[in-house]
Amino acid sequence: MVVKLQRPILVGGLGLSFSLWMLQNLHHSMVQIGEFGLLSLLAVGGGLWLLKSNRTQDSSRSLSNVPVDRTTVEASIAKAQAVVNQLAQETENPLTVGTLREQLTRLTAELDRQEMIAVVTGGKSVGKTTLIEVLKSSWCQNVETGSFSFVEFQETSPLFVKAGENSDVDVLTHANKSDVVLFLTNGDLTDSEFQSLQQLKAINQNTILVFNKQDQYLPDERVSVLQSLKHRMSSVVATAASPSPIKVRKHQEDGCVQESLELPTPDIQQLTQQLGEMLTQQPEQLVWATTMRKVLFLKAEAKNLLNEIRRDRAVKSIEQYQWIAAAAAFANPVPALDILATAAINAQMVMDLGGIYQQKFSLEQAQTVAGTMGSLMVKLGLVELSSKAVSTVLKTNAITFVAGGLVQGVSAAYLTRIAGLTLVEYFQQQEVAIDSGTVLNLDKLRQTLQSVFQRNQQMALLQSFVKQSVKHLTPQAQQLQLVKSEISA
Repeated sequence: MVVKLQRPILVGGLGLSFSLWMLQNLHHSMVQIGEFGLLSLLAVGGGLWLLKSNRTQDSSRSLSNVPVDRTTVEASIAKAQAVVNQLAQETENPLTVGTLREQLTRLTAELDRQEMIAVVTGGKSVGKTTLIEVLKSSWCQNVETGSFSFVEFQETSPLFVKAGENSDVDVLTHANKSDVVLFLTNGDLTDSEFQSLQQLKAINQNTILVFNKQDQYLPDERVSVLQSLKHRMSSVVATAASPSPIKVRKHQEDGCVQESLELPTPDIQQLTQQLGEMLTQQPEQLVWATTMRKVLFLKAEAKNLLNEIRRDRAVKSIEQYQWIAAAAAFANPVPALDILATAAINAQMVMDLGGIYQQKFSLEQAQTVAGTMGSLMVKLGLVELSSKAVSTVLKTNAITFVAGGLVQGVSAAYLTRIAGLTLVEYFQQQEVAIDSGTVLNLDKLRQTLQSVFQRNQQMALLQSFVKQSVKHLTPQAQQLQLVKSEISA
């Protein structure tokens, strides 16, 4: 807390409030400022304006519908490199940085890759293994694709086998490494299958929905299922990788009829035709799209590591400011002057957090950000909600003396924390290594504020925070009571 009070904005804002308060009390007595000095500086700020101040956020961009060409991929590699370079400056783990740089080097070389990879996935018993065997034996050896060819078919483990398992993770892990996904189903889509397909679409994955085992349906049923699938997916083909045996009757010259079972030739014509067209018409685009996905995932990994480091620093800073705000709101004897100190607290926190996330703010900009978030908090009704929630928890803890001051102080600390965490989430969504923080997206700010507030309104979390706040404020409450008695004497 001592470190934070050395900030020039806090010194100016808190000092001005303290001076005005002291002028009104000169006719009572002269007060020594020993231990009381810090408490007085904190006391003058406190409550109403801070109880109206909070923050923002941004939501992550979807990977779908990203234009993919070589220039775009190279630009994305450069951005990922910038994130890794920034991570190198802030992390204490050079091995992680080295690994990420090696991966980026490989991705740059992959832009000229001449081999293709397909992943075959789907639920249990849909024919994945059989389809791969048929493709390898009857198509891969005969197809003419110029300099491009599928050199490997990768099969995933069966999806949707165990209740509660997240099959999307398995699908996306394999899809991220492949140029095309063959998603097999043996009937109309289930909800789980459709959700997995939506996940593939969200990462811009080239996907072919394969209606396998079509021979097990009557002609009318087959048409109905195929139409339903085409209504939900743009790229659908029908196959029978392992057709069921059919009964054949042969009439002999002597008039006898001989019956036997014959295995029809696998029906994969629609699939091989579409795969062949992809290989001949858009091979480079397939490679670039796959490389783009890998780059974006690597960039996200580096950014997450960087955000973890920065969040640890940010949370420590937020905790210091929340206790400054708590003491100011709790001890302030002149509510009319609280805006001076509270504005200083919030503006300085904005500047400190912005510095951590390279979103640089001037003093004027920081004050504007703090005011904007305060206005949003009031409009969303978060001030009133938090005060009621804190009051309820305090009553259950049998707090007696200066209960009103505790409510004000705890609420100030709580809302300051919400404000700081909201800013952290907002900054984490911004591009790394861009020295800008002057423009706020108010819609995303509002969404982030609501989300952070809702998560921190859980009763268990609130009770824990109130107990921690009371522990911080109770010694100061006792000291303040003593000081007030001396002043009044």
